Amino acid sequence: MIQKLKFLIIMAVLAVAAIAGWQVGASEIANLEFQDDLRAMSIKLGTRIGYSAPKSDDDYRDAIIKEADGYGIKLTPEQVTIEHSGSEGSETLTLTVDYTVKIKVPGYSFPMHFTPTSVRV
Repeated sequence: MIQKLKFLIIMAVLAVAAIAGWQVGASEIANLEFQDDLRAMSIKLGTRIGYSAPKSDDDYRDAIIKEADGYGIKLTPEQVTIEHSGSEGSETLTLTVDYTVKIKVPGYSFPMHFTPTSVRV
């Protein structure tokens, strides 16, 4: 009887660890992919070589929020920071997002904070 109880407890602990690990891993991967997308958005290649009109900050915010939604990341415009630096023609765009994902396991939940940016660190 005690052997069965030990086995059930060990299996329950392993199951909770697997659930938490899966959620943490999925959140980390989504954040890394989203950060790559931010880097691609910040390049603004078409604007630099004159093929497209410059986008407004609101256009970038909307695009970032839409992109994040594709990864299951829910954002508000206040969580997106857009910074311009440099001069006309050689402008650099830095995109930064600040968000938290709640990891839920049976009987417990904890937040994971992410701050992806378009800047290579």
